[in-house]
Amino acid sequence: MTRRHRLHRTLASVALAAAVALGAAPPGSASPRPSADAEQAAPPVSLRVATYNIHAGAGEDGVFDLDRTARAIRALDADVIGLQEVDVHWGARSDFADEAGDLARRLRMRVFFAPIYDLAPAEGHAERRQFGVAVLSRYPVTGAENHEITRLSTQEPDPVPAPAPGFAEVTVQVRGASVHVYSTHLDYRADPSIRRIQVDDMLAVLAEDSGPKVLVGDFNTEPNAPELAKLWGPLADAAPSGGMTYPAVDPDRRIDLVTVSPEITVTSAHEAATVASDHRPVVADLQVRRRGGA
Repeated sequence: MTRRHRLHRTLASVALAAAVALGAAPPGSASPRPSADAEQAAPPVSLRVATYNIHAGAGEDGVFDLDRTARAIRALDADVIGLQEVDVHWGARSDFADEAGDLARRLRMRVFFAPIYDLAPAEGHAERRQFGVAVLSRYPVTGAENHEITRLSTQEPDPVPAPAPGFAEVTVQVRGASVHVYSTHLDYRADPSIRRIQVDDMLAVLAEDSGPKVLVGDFNTEPNAPELAKLWGPLADAAPSGGMTYPAVDPDRRIDLVTVSPEITVTSAHEAATVASDHRPVVADLQVRRRGGA
C-alpha cells in the first residue's frame, strides 16, 4: 500500500466540506477545463503565500491573544498561509480554542487542519485535544490530505522514530492553475538525523504530485543545514537573502521558509516584523505557470 493510500481521508472530507461552506465550488460544478492551446497561451497567475508558526496563539510576551494572531495574519495579505503550532481544544494555554476554525472565521478563509497529536479530551471537556499544522486559503480547495512523516513524539517519555501525521497538503485552484501547498513543522532537536529523514519523507510525498508545488513551514534549521540539502533542486528557497525569523525579537536564525518548485517564479519575499508569535512570518509573491505554459 502506498503512502497516499494511507492518508487520513476523513480530515480531507472535513476540509472540503468547510471549503464549500465558505463559498468554494463543490465538486462537479467547476467551469470546463480550458483546452491545452488555451492553457499554453494563458499568462502565469499571481499568488501570495506565507508561512507562520503562531506559537499556539501566544505572542513573544507569552500572552495568548488569538485576535492579535489574526491581525498579524491579516496584515500579510496572503492568499494561502501555512500555519504551525496550531492548537485545537488542546488545553488551558489557548483557552481550549479551536484555533484553526476560529482563525478561518475571523479571516473569512478556508482552512485545513492536520493534527500531529490527537488525544482524548481533557477532564471536563468533550472535544479531543489536537495539535498540528494548518493551511488557510482564499482560493477554492479541491483536495486536502494529512500525510505521515517520521517523528519523535513529544508526548512520550522515551520516543522512538515512527511515522506520524501532521504534514498537510492542500490543492488550491488559483484562477485556472492547480497548486499543491504543503505546511510542515520539522523536528526541533539539535541532532539533525530526524530532520534528514523527514526531508526524505516529504520529498517522497511531493514526488507523487505533478504541477506547481509550494512547501512552507518551520524547518527548525537554516537553509544551508546539511540535512536540508536534498530539498534544493526539486525546490528552491524563495528568500535566499531573506531576513532572520526566530526569535521574533532580535531574530538571529532563518528557520521559517517558503520553498517552490521550478514551475513557480518568485518575484519578491520578505519576513514581517511582528511579535504576535515567537516566530516572524515569511511572505512570498509568486508567479505560477499554468499547465502547458512556457
